Amino acid sequence: MDEDFCREQLQRIRILADRADPFTRRRLLALVGRYDAKLGVQSRPSKIAERPLPAQTTPPASIFSRAGEA
Repeated sequence: MDEDFCREQLQRIRILADRADPFTRRRLLALVGRYDAKLGVQSRPSKIAERPLPAQTTPPASIFSRAGEA
């Protein structure tokens, strides 16, 4: 790949990551890291604050019961 192309892609990906949800942001920033590795550039810290994804909880059993069942 051409170095200029990679740099342009990095810029596009970073812009997308700025606007993305936390899961997609994490995936895009991982892609940025791979492009940086191809270019031999040390990954710079992201300006985007990473927030952990909310813990997924199992809904109460009552949601799964049919009407009239307990």
